Amino acid sequence: MSEEVICKIDHISKRFPGVLALDKVSFDVKKGEVHAVVGENGAGKSTLMNILSGVYHADEGKIQWDGKVTLFHQPKEAQQAGIAMIHQELSLSPHMTAMENVFEGRMPKTKMGLIDRKKMFDDCRRCLERLGVSHINPKTLVKNLSISEMQLLEISKAISLSARLLIMDEPTSALSAGETALLHKIVDNLRKEGVAILYISHKLGEIMAIADRITVFRDGRHIATRPKTEMSEQEMIHLMVGRDFDQEAHRRFITDYGDRKPVLEVRNLCDIAGKVRDVSFALYAGEVLGLTGLVGAGRSELLQSVFGAHRVQSGQIFVNGKEVKIRNTRDAIRLGMGMIPEGRKIQGTFLKMSVADNMIMVYLKNLRGALKLIDKGKSKKVAGEYAGKLAIKTPSLNQIVNHLSGGNQQKTIVARWLMNDPKILFMDEPTHGIDVGAKSEIYHIIDDLSKMGVAVILLSSELPEVLSMCDRIMVMHHGALKGILRHDEANQMKVMSYMLKSTGEEAAEETA
Repeated sequence: MSEEVICKIDHISKRFPGVLALDKVSFDVKKGEVHAVVGENGAGKSTLMNILSGVYHADEGKIQWDGKVTLFHQPKEAQQAGIAMIHQELSLSPHMTAMENVFEGRMPKTKMGLIDRKKMFDDCRRCLERLGVSHINPKTLVKNLSISEMQLLEISKAISLSARLLIMDEPTSALSAGETALLHKIVDNLRKEGVAILYISHKLGEIMAIADRITVFRDGRHIATRPKTEMSEQEMIHLMVGRDFDQEAHRRFITDYGDRKPVLEVRNLCDIAGKVRDVSFALYAGEVLGLTGLVGAGRSELLQSVFGAHRVQSGQIFVNGKEVKIRNTRDAIRLGMGMIPEGRKIQGTFLKMSVADNMIMVYLKNLRGALKLIDKGKSKKVAGEYAGKLAIKTPSLNQIVNHLSGGNQQKTIVARWLMNDPKILFMDEPTHGIDVGAKSEIYHIIDDLSKMGVAVILLSSELPEVLSMCDRIMVMHHGALKGILRHDEANQMKVMSYMLKSTGEEAAEETA
């Protein structure tokens, strides 16, 4: 790592309506270093990165780039200077091809001034090969890629800019363990080439593995910048949250299912797209049933099929022992089900609506007055009650939800379903992209729900999460259910063996 400073942030402040997002933040970034930035949701990390990349302008302070005070008026100016950013929320155009997305706004031209598609194809293919993802065809429409492939394409786009400072905001949030390891190799190669990397992640183990220095933010302020060798995970957490707390809910796990009756039974379920193949399972009152598997295993499609959001080809669903037909999500909600989806921005929130309106969306029928109109006073009261229960940080219930941090947006979605008093709750990656403090709060909410008798299916790609939270764990592989493990018999090795088990291996076992 070079000792030469490429970027110096000097007393940067930024205000939004009702919020001081950054308060006189100062630190520097050196050439050829991986500089991690950590903090709770709403600590100001992404705001600073948006200032560095020209999306926002600072209200106070200055940025020195290559020793000169610099102001970027728009992202293109930052890119031309050598700063590229990979945003946490994907910014790809779904109806354009992979190569058109990588070179959007700077497509190569022929001598005639037309787009040189052959050169664009070749250049895109080289970028993808450099990332080790040559299986993505540059001509493929982005809407036909998986979420993890979209994330890798975003990274390819940033690398294609030959950036001298690369900002990565939660780059592994949608990646599998193998894809994450590949990304870390790419980061290491870029570091050796002298590229400076600002790396934002809530995965503290990942930070400890990859960073050279670590900067901690809390409530819009710079708390500390230290070499990785001088900071432990526990100290990082303490600096981030300003207090000591227990990260996990210590659940009392179900050990005896003898007298329990299932609240939900799924038998031989197949979806119309072939992503779910002959899946059967039971879910019991007060149980937290884990659901895991590799990216693309059909986990989300299974939950969406049961919830009526994904078309089913065959199979049966029983609620409290009675067979039901779930044609759409309204049917599922009437049966006492709730769904917290993986795509917080796309599927979960109404970004231009207020926090209160987002919360009451499913509860509207209970808020009607005598003339069937929504009782605004009652709406405000119940929204305020759940904002308090879940400690949602917002200057007002009238705040547009898009202005909240990711963790507070997630808690707003949780409040929506808790308000509706579900008997069965599906949670698809509920801690995806949120900080350790918000994770802890989500874990305690799950534990409280189980104590109240709510049956929860917790879909998570993080094995420590399902191992520490779930009474049983279902593992899927290529659309099929490969096994269900009890809490007392589950460990990382067993779960991974189910995740990776191929059909050929199973056939060999059966004939042995």
